[in-house]
Amino acid sequence: MLKRKIYGIGMLISKLLDMNKLRLFVMAFSLFGLFSCGATVNKLDVKSFASAVEDFPSVRLIDVRTAEEYSQGHLVGAVNCDWYDSTFVEKVSAAYDKSAPLYVYCRSGKRASEAAAALEKVGYEVNNLEGGYLAWTDAGMPVTKYEVERFRTASGAPVDIVLVKHGSLAICYDGLTIQIDPVSGLGKLTDYSKEFPKADVILVTHEHGDHLEDATISTLTGENTVLILNQTSRDKIGRGEVIRNGESMDLCSGKIHLEAVPAYNTTPGREMFHPKGNGNGYVLTIDGLVIYVAGDTEDIPEMADLKNIDVAFLPVNQPYTMTVDQCVSAAKAFSPKVLIPYHFSQTDITSIPGRLPGIDVRLRDMR
Repeated sequence: MLKRKIYGIGMLISKLLDMNKLRLFVMAFSLFGLFSCGATVNKLDVKSFASAVEDFPSVRLIDVRTAEEYSQGHLVGAVNCDWYDSTFVEKVSAAYDKSAPLYVYCRSGKRASEAAAALEKVGYEVNNLEGGYLAWTDAGMPVTKYEVERFRTASGAPVDIVLVKHGSLAICYDGLTIQIDPVSGLGKLTDYSKEFPKADVILVTHEHGDHLEDATISTLTGENTVLILNQTSRDKIGRGEVIRNGESMDLCSGKIHLEAVPAYNTTPGREMFHPKGNGNGYVLTIDGLVIYVAGDTEDIPEMADLKNIDVAFLPVNQPYTMTVDQCVSAAKAFSPKVLIPYHFSQTDITSIPGRLPGIDVRLRDMR
């Protein structure tokens, strides 16, 4: 009888121990689930990553390599933010809200994994390119040395805006290329003969040397290229079709609607830089997507007449164009969905995003 009681007590203790082990296991599993369920870092192979970048026209793609690595080639649309910068998380947080995922990559995957983990901790959903830039290029995927912003038209067609430098832009849509103020020099040399096809349209805002370069226009001019410029630029190079403030026209068989708008200085003592009535800003409408390229101007009253601007390029190069305060004032006047400051030379533009809540301000290297 005693043996049976001892045996029974032993079995009970054994069961209790097993139950405690089970409870500990359940608790451990629950804690693991608690901590792991918040993880939002996803590794994507090249094919999946490429599909995701293509599917999200406003994808937030970050190259976390150094600026030197980035300049040698990067994914189309990628913004550079160096993981080794001690303010990396702060810079990303200032540029992107947490409403949509981020896509990150580095050379081989290690830095991007670290960066993704840091961003996840502050609340971002992050997708990491497995194998990094090396895997991407090994797969023969496209890269570029220029920053490119991709937008979508009303029907979903892609429009790529190549941020060449300073005031020079290229817009690519439906097999067409529109060059705006193409200039080869200005520090960052651009070989338009090798890096771009012949243009369908060339737009020149005004006659200053950092916007009008006859040799580059000749390089980009093909048999059917249309050159459109202000009167003073036409007088200077002796060719092209003149458009004046307030005039408009359809281009490329009606695929693009162009309107010339005023661009001038207003601050006393600066009027001679860009006199009223001389230079143009341009508003391009491409299948419902409206792009405003301001040219050289200050925050003039006419900007309040701009409507439904999807993407705006505003110059911030005091004293010749806008101060930072004027850029903020101009953006508030017509509230573009996306603002990309350009033509800023050495002006510090880092405060602009924080001063324009509700506007997607994208700081890009246009120097």
